[in-house]
Amino acid sequence: MTWPVVAVTLGFAGVAVLAWCSFRVWLGVRGLARELERTRRRLEPKQSALRDEVRDLRDGRAPAEPGEGVRST
Repeated sequence: MTWPVVAVTLGFAGVAVLAWCSFRVWLGVRGLARELERTRRRLEPKQSALRDEVRDLRDGRAPAEPGEGVRST
């Protein structure tokens, strides 16, 4: 009778360890998603300025005056 109890206990302990590891991975993924979103928000103005300058260059217009955006030489 002790072997089934030991097997169930070890099985439960194994599932508990896997649950803890899964929780830690979930927390890491959530933190990474927050960091990516923060970086995306910080880069958006620079990406927009670069996109505008590329469009100006593609259309053959003179580049915009250097200012807050991206400079082209």
